[in-house]
Order: sequence, then structure tokens, then C-alpha cells
Amino acid sequence: MSHADVVPIGARGKPGRGSGARRTPSSASRSLAGGTPSLASVDDPSTEPGTDAAPKTKKPTAPGRPTATRRPTATRKPEPATEQPEADAPDLELPTSLSEVLALLGDTAYAVFGPDADKAVADVLGFARRRLTGDYGIDSFGLDADLTETLILPLLRPLYDKWFRVEVKGAENIPTEGGALVVANHSGTIAIDAVMTAFAVHDETPNNRILRMLGADFVFSLPFIGEMSRKTGSTLACAEDGHRLLTSGELVGVWPEGFKGIGKPYKERYRLQRFGRGGFVSSAISAGVPIIPTAIVGAEEIYPIIGDLPLVARLLGSPYFPVTPTFPWLGPLGMIPLPSKWIIEFGEPIPTDELSAEEADDPMVVFNLGDQVREAIQHNLYTLLQERRSVFF
Repeated sequence: MSHADVVPIGARGKPGRGSGARRTPSSASRSLAGGTPSLASVDDPSTEPGTDAAPKTKKPTAPGRPTATRRPTATRKPEPATEQPEADAPDLELPTSLSEVLALLGDTAYAVFGPDADKAVADVLGFARRRLTGDYGIDSFGLDADLTETLILPLLRPLYDKWFRVEVKGAENIPTEGGALVVANHSGTIAIDAVMTAFAVHDETPNNRILRMLGADFVFSLPFIGEMSRKTGSTLACAEDGHRLLTSGELVGVWPEGFKGIGKPYKERYRLQRFGRGGFVSSAISAGVPIIPTAIVGAEEIYPIIGDLPLVARLLGSPYFPVTPTFPWLGPLGMIPLPSKWIIEFGEPIPTDELSAEEADDPMVVFNLGDQVREAIQHNLYTLLQERRSVFF
């Protein structure tokens, strides 16, 4: 028979608090005693139900049993919230060289810019860099040569090369340096002939000279067109501006027919209108620069004028409101020019350096020289019309 420990019985019939197991009073016994259990009575079994909690005293331990030491509860620091790893964004590697840009664009670059796509893309990248750094200049008349040669001319080039297929004759008569006055016939309902003449001068001169065109006040009053005209080198058609440009060695273009030329009906095509008072002749004489008579064939057919609506033109503030076979009947589509074949011929220069500056104010001298220029242009027009095979070929 095994030995059993003797458990002493307390005064109330409860086991003593010796080496035996202790029992926590149940909630049912506490409720029978008529007391409400407190936190102290639950944690401390030495307190009776329904009585106040007595202060705890250190109890003696039984001999031979080690004293249990309670380890202090370590305060756990809150762990920092771990961020969920974001999905790796695709690495965007910007092209750093021209070859990488062309590889990125692929066939699109050659479809837009043609066989010279590498040069065109390089020009665009260089233009963007100069715009960001401010490395470009504008002259006193508003010419932005960098914008003109890098952006505006390339955008309009398909019109010159593909649509009108401009053929240039007499390019050797354009001086490569120094001042000169280009005088041409005017036609086409819209002054596209002036733009095409500027293209011809730029492309046919070795140093790509910019033609400084003289325009009417109405051109510079138009939104966007007026500003772009300034940036491409145009200025008002006045004697003062023309003289300043010629004496500073610029190549100046003038169309003396004005609105009478571009607004004339189709039945009067290639018949020069009156040249006005000959102010361009006075400017050339006073500056001592040659006059280059220029004939343009093909512009008369892009918008054949068959009528005019003066009342509508007066309401719009325009010198005329043209009626063509396609406009205004087809709406915006009627504004697309017909693809006529163009020929621009620069005639032999007419010198003025033999005349004195005082003769610039002589009406007879001015009239005679102006008439000579007009006859040279008219003769060249008739010659070109005979050589042209067809309006569109």
C-alpha cells in the first residue's frame, strides 16, 4: 500500500493551504454566499466571497520545495507594420541617342519623314533642346529662323514637293548674298504663291536664304496667321520696312498686284493687274539693289474663282468672298486646293545701282522701271504657259 499524504482539514471543512492542490471557489458558491465576486476575490483565493479583500501576505513554502519566482512579463514592443511590396513598375528607359530614337519609332519615322528620317529626327531633337535652353534668336522684325527652318518649312514641304510638284527655273539669278528685291505676280485666292516662292528661294540657294515677304495689313490682323507670318520673316508692306531690310542685305519679296491679283476671276488668269504706285521700285532704287522679276504658273488653278459675294465679304471684313467650283458648296472640303502643276521662274535681275538715290522720288523714273518689271513678268508667264503640257501635269 502506497503512502498517501495527509491533507489537514480546515475549520470549515476546507482543505488547508499546504502542499495540496488549491481549488478556486466557483461562481455558484459565491452567489450562494450572497456576495458579488470582485477581481480581488477571484485572483486571491484567501478572500472569502462577500468580504473585502485583505492585503496579501507572503506565505511560507513547504520545506524542500523551491521558491517559485515569477518572471516579470516582458513588454512586447509593437512590431512595425510591414508594407506590402508593390508590384514592380516597368522600367522606362528613355532613348539617349539618335539610333535609339529611330529604333523606337521604327518604320513610322521613315513613313513620316521619308528616306531622310535620321536627319529629320535629329533636327527635331536639336530644336527641342534649343527651345528648352533658350538657345535661339529673334530679330527686330520678329523672324524666328530656328522655328521657320526646323518646324514650319518641314510641315509645309509636302505641299511644295508632293501636291504642287513645284519646278524652279532661273535659280542662278537669285543672289547668294546681299540685298535684292523679288517681284512676282499674285494669284490663287489665298496667298499660297508667296509661301511657295519662299520655299523655292530657301531650297535653291546654297546658303538657304530666307525670303523676307512684305504683306498687307489684313494678313497680320488674322489670328495665328499674322503671328506665324511674323515668325517666318514677313513684315508690313511699307517703304520704311522694305528699305531697312534691303539695306541690311536681306532678300525681300513683294507682290505688287495685292488683293487685285489673288481675287481676280478665273477668266482673267495670268493677266497682270496694275502694280500700284511703284513703291517697291523706289525702295530698290534708294537701296541700290537689283530687282528680280519672278513668274509663277499654277497658282491660278488651285481655287478657280467663278464668282464673288461682296456682301458676305463686307460682313467678314474681307476684301472678297470667293465662290469656286468646290467652295462653299462642299464646306471645309472645298478649301482643299486643286493639285495643279507649278512652275516658278526667276528672271534676269534688273539693276538699279546706276540710278541715284534722288531718282527714287522721280515719278517718271519709278514708272518706267516698274513698267519694265511688269513686262518682264508678263512675258515670262506667257512663255511658261506655252511650255506647260497640262494644268495638272
